Amino acid sequence: MADARYRRELPEVLFVCVHNAGRSQMAAALLAHHSGGRVMVRSAGSTPADEIDPAVVQAMAEVGLDISGEVPKGLTDQSVRGADAVVTMGCGDACPVYPGKRYLDWDLPDPAGKSLDEVRPIRDEIDRRVRALLEELVPDRRPGTG
Repeated sequence: MADARYRRELPEVLFVCVHNAGRSQMAAALLAHHSGGRVMVRSAGSTPADEIDPAVVQAMAEVGLDISGEVPKGLTDQSVRGADAVVTMGCGDACPVYPGKRYLDWDLPDPAGKSLDEVRPIRDEIDRRVRALLEELVPDRRPGTG
């Protein structure tokens, strides 16, 4: 029971894109990695694909993150209700909107069908935005970190 209370005290971020096979998967993996457990992270898609885009899996492996075991997940009202911040990436009107939720819309190219060389800059921009979001959610107060 104490574990459930502890988890709920953590901010929760939901990343949403259309297929949950590229942008939202990269963002979720990067935030989970950089937060070191200081943020609960979820991702979903308004129309989930059958699998993660292979170039996305490869691009993430290049930065030491293995998302090959992830599967695209469908967007539910419950997942949106549970999130403190909802980051949308091209899902448009398919994303439910709830009062009191913090919404961010990240306008990023869809990596679907792109080569690894084309996916890398998308990954790097997502990484930059994820790090900025993390600093807003849970500023790093350890000595020597700024």
